[in-house]
Amino acid sequence: MLDLFAGELRRLRTRAGLSQEALGEQISYSASLVAAVEQCRRPPREEFAERCDSVLEGDGLLVRIRDTLVRESLMPWFREWVTIEQEATALCSFEPLVLPGLLQTEAYARALHEGASHLEGDEMEQQVAARIARQDVLRRNPAPLLVSVLDYTALERPIGGPKVMHEQLTHLLEIARRPSVHLHLIPRGTGAYHGLNGAFVIATPPEGSDIGYLDNQLQGTIVERTVDVHSLRQTWESVRAEAMPHGATVKMISEAAEAWT
Repeated sequence: MLDLFAGELRRLRTRAGLSQEALGEQISYSASLVAAVEQCRRPPREEFAERCDSVLEGDGLLVRIRDTLVRESLMPWFREWVTIEQEATALCSFEPLVLPGLLQTEAYARALHEGASHLEGDEMEQQVAARIARQDVLRRNPAPLLVSVLDYTALERPIGGPKVMHEQLTHLLEIARRPSVHLHLIPRGTGAYHGLNGAFVIATPPEGSDIGYLDNQLQGTIVERTVDVHSLRQTWESVRAEAMPHGATVKMISEAAEAWT
């Protein structure tokens, strides 16, 4: 699907008689980004696809291809959760080891896949593209409330090296300015606490009861039984109680970002 998007973008641009530089000027993106998308080195963001469709008179073609790319790039067992995630009014997320997918930069996500995934080449790039595309939910209007608890060790783990980590933590600081996002850090030196058994998310849908999601080495598991969701909610409250307030967390992330320069 990345190849298809790139090919159609190139075809529409050529039909319009525009160079990559000229198209970049009209859609307010750099020519290097246009080139990267056409060469399948960068996944297309929603706004990028929409602007290209408008300028190149694609009649929504690029947006439709991108939507399909996002759906089909996801692992089959993850697609149902993404649907829940996209519709949620609130998301409570806990990650003890790395930064959660909704907050990752493209470089950080790629470095994670390179180090911890069996996927390579186009398959890996499709997963990275799908992960970045999921983040559009945070730009939805109205955006869901995202409360994310992170373990301090995630700020120190050198995923991708110093440059990638500095960029990632700077990105975290930018996201933290959004009124719908609340970040909370488990302080360095904290001993055993509830939640260390694994990452999880609790989603609040527009209607009905909360739904949980558990991550593991093989695949994710959606949790809907009332007793199980209740147990997850108790774990969440315990984890949240260990974490620092949003303001103190932002200060710590800023200091960690400087340490990676």
